[in-house]
Order: sequence, then C-alpha cells, then structure tokens
Amino acid sequence: MTHCANYLKLAGEICSSLDPNEIEGLVTGLRDLRERGGRLFVLGVGGSAGNASHAVNDFRKLCGIESYAPTDNVPELTARTNDEGWETVFEGYLQISRANEKDAVFVFSVGGGNAEKKVSVNIIRALDLAKSRGMKIFGVVGRDGGHTKQVGDNVVVIPTVDPGLVTPLTEGFQGVVWHALVSHPELQVKETKW
Repeated sequence: MTHCANYLKLAGEICSSLDPNEIEGLVTGLRDLRERGGRLFVLGVGGSAGNASHAVNDFRKLCGIESYAPTDNVPELTARTNDEGWETVFEGYLQISRANEKDAVFVFSVGGGNAEKKVSVNIIRALDLAKSRGMKIFGVVGRDGGHTKQVGDNVVVIPTVDPGLVTPLTEGFQGVVWHALVSHPELQVKETKW
C-alpha cells in the first residue's frame, strides 16, 4: 500500500471513530458563548497556530462569534516571549484581555499540554488561568488529550491510529472538526460564498 493510500485509510478510521455527540457538545458550548456575548480565545502553536488563525476567521465571519488568536499578533507574541518567556505568552494575553467567566478558550494542540514533560506549558498556564476565572475550555487535541482534556469542558480527542502520523492527522482533523462547527446550522449565521 502506498503512503497516500494508507494515510487516507487511516483518515477514514478516524472519521469512523469520532463521536458526533462530542462535536455537538462543542456546538452547544459555542452557541451558549455567543448568546451570552462572550469572546473566544483560540490557542495553538506550530501548525495548530495556523489552524487557530483560520478558525478565528471562520468563527468571526460565519458564526458571528467575537474571536481572537494570540499568535496573530506577532509583535505582542514576540515581545512577551522576549521579556517574560514563552511559557507565559497566552496567560499574559488573557490577562490583558480581561478574560472572564463569559469567555472561553479553544485549544488546538497535538498533545494538549504536558507539565511533566514540559510540553506546551504556555497552553497549560493559559488553561489554568481560564479555569481560575470560570471560563469554558474547548479543544480539539490528539494523543491522550493531555492537560486540555483533563481540565476542559468539551474536548474532542483525535484517536491515535498510527503513532508515526499523530501530528499530521491531528492537525488535519482539527480542520475537519472546526469546519463541522462553523457550518453547523446552530452556529452559522452567514452563508459561504461557494
């Protein structure tokens, strides 16, 4: 079997194993967020940062949800990294945004954060702040879901079907899930052009 044939087979396995009710739970949480006038802070690093930026566009434009990705503000991100350290960049962004119980965090991450391994500590610190402020925590993550799954309210975990392809499959399915959300009739308020 070629790599591409295997990749598509694995993607099919993931599609078959995802629980649509978990995704519907995200719909409900996002609908409630919009109804209470809350803001959505979408966090991700690496490829997931690119997904966060794209998702913010869709949540704002298609769903009318006030949304932000801290990684879109490169000057602030790099100043915070330089002056305070990478581990605090998202926490600092939420603090200065006066994030509160009306708001929510949405995490896109392959591992979800792991304090013991010191992976995605910036996400962990942001989630701990969010939790302390009574914010909802949503996510689409891979592996075992990490810290995001442990503390989150509605978190979809992309199952590991091949340990060597966790990152590309997780980041790819982040897009599948968020596009299911922004095209959902309970969330979408503006039609797409095509």
